[in-house]
Amino acid sequence: MGSYTDDELLALFRNGDNPNYAFNLIVRKYQETIYWHVRRLVVSHDDTDDIVQDIFIKVWQSLHKFRGESGLYTWIYRIATNEALTFLKNKKRKFFLPLVDVGKQLEETLEADVYYQGSEMEKQIQKAILSLPDKQRVVFNLRYYDEMKYEEMAKILNTSEGALKASYHHAVKKIEKFVGA
Repeated sequence: MGSYTDDELLALFRNGDNPNYAFNLIVRKYQETIYWHVRRLVVSHDDTDDIVQDIFIKVWQSLHKFRGESGLYTWIYRIATNEALTFLKNKKRKFFLPLVDVGKQLEETLEADVYYQGSEMEKQIQKAILSLPDKQRVVFNLRYYDEMKYEEMAKILNTSEGALKASYHHAVKKIEKFVGA
């Protein structure tokens, strides 16, 4: 397959004989990263699979309109983040659940997850992360797990670096308090 840059993949998609092949390369390049980004937000493996499929459908439907004002990576992450947050919002609305109950439901999903293989301490940290408001959770996950720079997160989340730094700081303090550090 080779390792293509995002610019090469976009050129292959737009100018190549087989845009389906180029799109398949894009999916293969980002599928695992996007899966774990979404999974950390919605917890459930099955929900994550459905959301990731929806994300790449949206990418496919909109790729021909992608203007390149941000990187392909940033654009796909923005779609993924929005889809995950929309899923969580709809879940709250569908079941008329307040924020606290959705967090509790996600925690129960984590407890019952047959795919989860972490230690008890890792599970406790995951529960702490799930107790965060959605946007703080997104910021924490992007910074901590994906090791994303604030500049890149600002493009994805369409907010200032200062606001992101404050959100991350508050998230870390809440997690530390939750796990008793």
